[in-house]
Amino acid sequence: MILANSPSAIQTRWHDLACQVLSGEAISHKDALSILESSDGEILHLVAAAFQIRFRHFGKSVQLYFLVNAKSGLCPEDCSYCSQSKISSAAIEKYRMLSPDQLLDGARVAAERGSKTYCIVISGRAPSEREMQAVEEIVPLVKQQFDLKICACLGLLTKENASRLKDCGVDRVNHNLNTGHEHYEKICSTHSYADRLETLHNVRDAGLELCSGGIIGMGESFRDLVDMAFELRKLRTESIPLNFLHAIEGTPLEKRNDLSPQDCLRALCMMRFVNPVSELRIAGGREKHLRSLQPLALYVANSIFVGDYLTTKGQAPEADYQMITDLGFEITKTEMSAEL
Repeated sequence: MILANSPSAIQTRWHDLACQVLSGEAISHKDALSILESSDGEILHLVAAAFQIRFRHFGKSVQLYFLVNAKSGLCPEDCSYCSQSKISSAAIEKYRMLSPDQLLDGARVAAERGSKTYCIVISGRAPSEREMQAVEEIVPLVKQQFDLKICACLGLLTKENASRLKDCGVDRVNHNLNTGHEHYEKICSTHSYADRLETLHNVRDAGLELCSGGIIGMGESFRDLVDMAFELRKLRTESIPLNFLHAIEGTPLEKRNDLSPQDCLRALCMMRFVNPVSELRIAGGREKHLRSLQPLALYVANSIFVGDYLTTKGQAPEADYQMITDLGFEITKTEMSAEL
């Protein structure tokens, strides 16, 4: 007789759930919650099961992203996790839109580091006309000079904004849901979850790919995380960055630091089971919270940022390259899964 909590039974449980996903059957909200509620002793079995899904759709490939903070601070929104918000007193650099030469230099670095995608990010509620024109000017130049996809993160977008981004050559737009709809009002009051969804729908209607994910560790419930994962599935999100709150001094969430490496792995596994064919990226805070377990996370996710984040430092690119090599994985710019 096999006991319900024996290693063999635990392994079978997660393996069977992975097989369900690989057969094309979606897991339930209850199944997703059970992943987040699993014990630390189940982590290796859970990661192994998630790897079956990752391997089916992405093999051993790892895709690299490089981002540039094209406009820093000066934001009128009150997102409580963000060092660039109007309610933050964090000691960060603040500046207006970078020049075309500076943005081209960022693209050069992205290409040199083997990145597939160059992410242009500006702070603010929504892009001004001047900022839209700056993006429309720089994107064709980047594409002429470098073999890079372009992801733009410009805040809330109208249908017209999204169409203009499509026309100038942007490939996808990042606009994170950040958390579940019930928790959203606890982290931001100057815009709503519905506003974010509207932007994502405008982006999709313009024929652009979606890059949207969230941040864990902001006091959300497991149900909030599951709700976000299923909303991203409903949106058929091509790329999902999962951030781990890097609590910055001077922000309302500065004292939150309650994530373990195992918590991060469970969240990544849940996201992979719910969104099996989406590119899953280990994003901001991975160095701080996953620490020595970062390699395990790449058995679940298939993408990382190489370099720094918006206002926090990442680990040296050489450490990322070594980690990928040690795992027997390979950096690629090829789109592996096309099942969305």
